[in-house]
Amino acid sequence: MKKYIKKIMSKLNNRLYSKILYYTYFNKKLDLKNPKDFNEKLMYLKLKNYNKNRIVWQCSDKYLMRQYAIEKGVKEKNLVKLIDVYNDPSEIDFSKLPNKFVLKCTHGCGFNIICNDKKKINEKETIKQLKKWQRIKFGYESGEIHYTHIKPHIICEEYIESNNGLPYDYKIYCFYGEPYVILVCSEREKGLKLNYFDLFWNELNYSKENYKNNKLINKPKTLEKMIEISKKVSKEFPFVRVDFYEYNNEPILGEMTFTPAACLARYYSELGNRKLASKMKLESKDEK
Repeated sequence: MKKYIKKIMSKLNNRLYSKILYYTYFNKKLDLKNPKDFNEKLMYLKLKNYNKNRIVWQCSDKYLMRQYAIEKGVKEKNLVKLIDVYNDPSEIDFSKLPNKFVLKCTHGCGFNIICNDKKKINEKETIKQLKKWQRIKFGYESGEIHYTHIKPHIICEEYIESNNGLPYDYKIYCFYGEPYVILVCSEREKGLKLNYFDLFWNELNYSKENYKNNKLINKPKTLEKMIEISKKVSKEFPFVRVDFYEYNNEPILGEMTFTPAACLARYYSELGNRKLASKMKLESKDEK
């Protein structure tokens, strides 16, 4: 019932729903007239632009984003290898899939099945789970209406791994085609860690201490290529986070994220929040 009420509220008045979400997370009012912190500015941008921006809809789609990237000059070798795409999970023929693969729903976040040994996967339960995810109107529940314009598909991608298990995620924050900082996500198996670096790989205190990985994080060999690609795909947007892996000595573009953590991220430090907010230039702030 709570999910149903949230869906209806988000659909009928996404602005009010966003204000409720923001207050629930931060215990303060969302100021759309004069947004100051990074989450507030993202909320403003979401409501004023991204919810109505068809290119944002396309690039939020994990499948259609690939077409946009290629149009902007990204090479196929710098995209995650696509094994297949399905309209419905029942179309999946597991016998034709490699031993390791990743299944993803294209219309939201967190709808992923990572298979590192096909012999251990329960096919019926996997299909059941994917069908359940496909029915979820993710954009309404999270208040990110741009996701509701995505036709739910299932994609099967190549399994990307490193010598130590899952690879690091390198997420480049870009403002109108200008890369600014890189967020490195590590230790997903143990508990997600988040470290920020500038473009010259100097570490920044942009995340709270309890989120940081205290181990040495080496500069990726393909960082310059990552930055080059992020410039190509981010020029049209006031903000977008361009997400990469490094695999076989190539940067691999995974997806583009316009509203990180649904504009409700609580992992920024005070400094990080202030610095990121300062990079966000909004055209006007006339909302009440």
